[in-house]
Amino acid sequence: MPESRPTSPTQRLDAPDTATAEEILLELVDDAGNTIGTAEKLWAHQQPGRLHRAFSVFLFDQQGRLLLQRRALSKYHSPGVWSNTCCGHPYPDETPFAAAARRTAEELGAAPALLCEAGTVRYDLPDEASGLIEREWNHLFVGLVTAELNPDPAEVDDTRFVTAQELKELRAERPVSVWFSTVFEAALPGIREIAGRDW
Repeated sequence: MPESRPTSPTQRLDAPDTATAEEILLELVDDAGNTIGTAEKLWAHQQPGRLHRAFSVFLFDQQGRLLLQRRALSKYHSPGVWSNTCCGHPYPDETPFAAAARRTAEELGAAPALLCEAGTVRYDLPDEASGLIEREWNHLFVGLVTAELNPDPAEVDDTRFVTAQELKELRAERPVSVWFSTVFEAALPGIREIAGRDW
């Protein structure tokens, strides 16, 4: 289901005057990852971008294959491209771990059977197709999924389990999200602990 949550009482920084009670708020952070306020989601992704907290999830099946999703065509950012299992933003005052578990279940209809922290990565990645920018302090998670998937079509257009070689071939043939390579490389040590050295 699409993300929705009422406004938080946390102080908004430089937010536009057009905010409504239906807006989605993100946590703004400083260069050390400390929360400094909130901002509306789309506004935070517009140039020049505001550094904010995010998460990325990499789930594997019992054969060590990575679950990818192709983002729904209706998404405002990076529609129709392949990406990691799940990604998103914690609500203000929500832990990244809780947000990652919640959002994975919401998008894919299956909660992780195992979810482990795999570090953080900071990046500034412009998306030429949309004109938006990913300026994020991203918390990485790896784990296992064993339940049958039931993806939300408003969020996910398709899913696929891939081996390391199949992922390499897919990335050579199809577009992937602008953040995929950065978060994948940063999560690799944790991925190898879960899925083996073949990764």
